[in-house]
Amino acid sequence: MRYVDGFVLPVPKKNLTAYRRVAQKAGKVWRDHGALEFVECVGDDVKMGKLTSFPQSVKLKPNETVVFSWIVFKSRAHRDRVNAKVMKDPRMADMMDPKNMPFDGKRMVYGGFKVLVA
Repeated sequence: MRYVDGFVLPVPKKNLTAYRRVAQKAGKVWRDHGALEFVECVGDDVKMGKLTSFPQSVKLKPNETVVFSWIVFKSRAHRDRVNAKVMKDPRMADMMDPKNMPFDGKRMVYGGFKVLVA
């Protein structure tokens, strides 16, 4: 059964170009290690909710936008193997340094999901 890691994060609008560069590099690393898909989407029609919403989930500030991302794997075991390799890949070192991230990683929401319907 396929497995998906999902992410929602705030990115300052002025950093979108830098974020795209980082995401393109990260996507290559994940795919090189076996991820089936690596998708990054920027908010277009994302409104503040009354009770819950993507903006509320990351405490979105006025100068930021929401990014919604996911990575698809063959299974959870496959995800665990791929992610272990990715974390050891030297290409990830600069990207993992909080000082070099074009977003606030402390406000990122993420998790692993079993596919229910495909």
